[in-house]
Amino acid sequence: MMKNDTNLESPVSNGYSTFLGAFIMGLVFFLGVPGNLFIVWSILARTRRRSVTTILILNLACADGFLMALTVFFIIYLAKRTWVFGLAMCKVLFYLCNSNMYASVFLITLMSVNRLVAVVLPTKVSFLASKKIVMSEIAGTWLLVMIISVPSLVFRDVILTTDEETNFTRLVCVPKHTLPQHVRLQYTLETVVGFILPYAAIITSYVLILRRLRQTKFRRKVRSEKLILAIVVTFGTFWLPYHIVNMIQVAAAWYPEDSPTKVKLDHISQTCRAVTSALAFISSCANPILYTFAGKSYIKQNGLAFMAKLFEGTLDQMANKKSRFVAKDNVGTRNVDSASTGVFSGQNGKSACDDTEHF
Repeated sequence: MMKNDTNLESPVSNGYSTFLGAFIMGLVFFLGVPGNLFIVWSILARTRRRSVTTILILNLACADGFLMALTVFFIIYLAKRTWVFGLAMCKVLFYLCNSNMYASVFLITLMSVNRLVAVVLPTKVSFLASKKIVMSEIAGTWLLVMIISVPSLVFRDVILTTDEETNFTRLVCVPKHTLPQHVRLQYTLETVVGFILPYAAIITSYVLILRRLRQTKFRRKVRSEKLILAIVVTFGTFWLPYHIVNMIQVAAAWYPEDSPTKVKLDHISQTCRAVTSALAFISSCANPILYTFAGKSYIKQNGLAFMAKLFEGTLDQMANKKSRFVAKDNVGTRNVDSASTGVFSGQNGKSACDDTEHF
């Protein structure tokens, strides 16, 4: 049901912010959609051997590519500064956006944890990081993100607003909360579950990986570690402003309606929301660019198949390496070194140190 709120300030109230947001999303669409489709095609059509990491990258590309396809609606919304798609689309589009946001960060977390298992627990890797286990984790991840995204479906409405200065009337698709507790619930859930907890797990994983590698003779980072770390840093960099705005809205919800502090905080959050949301979308189009840089050495030799060649280099041949992980006790230290460096090798008995072209 459409409501009228003359005094409501929305993300499309500020002309400069909406123009910048539409411009960023336009660039994101033209880079992100073909980039992520190319990744999906490379893995499904050209990659003959798929590692656990490759399967996770495929799911990440699907989540990012789908999110990029939705940007068309938001570009129109920001450009026209009025919502023209109706209430059902208002709810569904923002629900899908939140679902893919959660899916992206959870899949990146699974990548990091998978690396942790491979390096720190090499004797358990054939079970804990097996494709069957990881596929179950991925299915559970998609189910979880659909459930925890429900608040963005419930607390969303189309409202008719009137700009007091220009007397311009517009429809806006905005969060609609009847109680301050609902504001705190939705945005705290988004930031804690969709950012703080996953990043705590990611950082913990990399700290433990680095500690383990320092205990061995292995000092050289293989390309896979660098790429996954680049994905993590990129995601965090572009999503951090969005979650800062979330916390500003949570802070504003603690103040009374007539509080000058609440008015100021609400103004800041609504003014910044369009730009920070557009920046968050950049993270989903950045991954294909990162993969391209990681696989640039394959481009000349393999052409359009370069990304498939890159992903084949991540093949985890755990079954063939199991004997190396559980070999004799008197060579235990050497086995750890081998497991740490050989997880991403593309051939039996060949370590990533021996072939740094494998990412």
